[in-house]
Amino acid sequence: MPSLSDTIAALATPTGTSAIAVLRVSGPDTKSLAREIFGKAPAVRLVSRADYVDRSGNLVDDVLATFFQGPRSYTGEDALEISCHGNPFIAQKILEDLFARGCRPADAGEFTQRAFLNGRMDLSQAEAVMDLIHARSERALAAAHQLLRGELGRRMNALVERLLGVLARIEAHIDFPEEDLPPEDRAQVESGISSILFDIKNLESTSQYGRILREGLHVVILGRPNVGKSSLLNALVGRDRALVSPEPGTTRDFIEDHIVVGPHFIRLVDTAGLNPSPGGLERLGMEKALERLADADLVLLVTDSSEPTRPALPAETMTLLDATSTIIVQNKMDLGIPSPSSPLPGATLIETSALTGTGIEDLRAAIIAKADAFRHEPNNIVGINARHAHRIANARGLLQSGLTKLRSAAPTELVASDLRDALAAFGEIIGRIDNERMLDQLFATFCIGK
Repeated sequence: MPSLSDTIAALATPTGTSAIAVLRVSGPDTKSLAREIFGKAPAVRLVSRADYVDRSGNLVDDVLATFFQGPRSYTGEDALEISCHGNPFIAQKILEDLFARGCRPADAGEFTQRAFLNGRMDLSQAEAVMDLIHARSERALAAAHQLLRGELGRRMNALVERLLGVLARIEAHIDFPEEDLPPEDRAQVESGISSILFDIKNLESTSQYGRILREGLHVVILGRPNVGKSSLLNALVGRDRALVSPEPGTTRDFIEDHIVVGPHFIRLVDTAGLNPSPGGLERLGMEKALERLADADLVLLVTDSSEPTRPALPAETMTLLDATSTIIVQNKMDLGIPSPSSPLPGATLIETSALTGTGIEDLRAAIIAKADAFRHEPNNIVGINARHAHRIANARGLLQSGLTKLRSAAPTELVASDLRDALAAFGEIIGRIDNERMLDQLFATFCIGK
């Protein structure tokens, strides 16, 4: 783990020509460094305009400098932000001068790692910084803000306190058997564990929505050849992303694009047509389509409303479809021919014409409704990430083990052991741990300067 005794520096804005570039400095020597560069002690939280003169006495740039005194800074230690003109050469000259004055280049994510180590945020809040940087939709942005403000930390702290209460009740009888304590009430302990299990199962169930927020809703367009799948993709994307031809089987591989539909980020995939009697190349395309279907959060099953009797889709495909996660898109409604019945009873049905745009907004609204259905709490959009889900699953297994032992009248010491291990798993979510390797790996996914 990097030493907190070092003073670190890095470019905090992307490399490239821009109006301004921002450089960050943090560590114990920051204040003296600022005094050395600008010739006077920096004012706290006051933007100052000054000349940046390097160690050789050369004027590098006219900059704005802001000093933040620890612990009231992002990292919890003395920090300095320097805004210069966004010429990459100027930013690099300042950075090189900072290194010459004793700063060390910051590792990826080291500023946020220091904020965590200095108690400015818990681990779930530190992870939310990356969620905020990479948010690509309104929902993802709102969820990142909730996590950054400590929503998950508050929930986990409440669970920790409740589990500590249960554990204290058990361990009192283990540690002080000779004391005049009330009789051990296993029913009350069982009730406490069951209540915690119920709440963490609800929290664990938000992991799928968390993945959707971070990666996007995976929507697969499926259907027979020549029903208008590629035309539908183009209509949703708003441009000619896929080739469209009257000849069936134009799409032999999948085509993927990203769009924003309402408050959601969508990964939209157009697949090869599903032909019950495919040729060699068609079969390969269908295999690719089925691979994408296995990972889909939502399926748009496109049909041709002009066909008087709808040919059956391959049976292996129909077994993979679920009515709750499928929207039947009856396309080509511009032909004015009554559509036959839905091939998947219970699925949402939308009538469209990819050619004229009819029904496309209705389809967008249906996609938004399906995406929102993944939310388990209407007023809360926190979605845990894969790391959180893994730790919660560990804690759930340990609590269930403790509950089973309790109900089978196993020794109280064994129950307490499971609960202590569950408590440790809770602690790993918000950072009450001493695992340098895990922390280094986690913060290494951040960008330099953050």
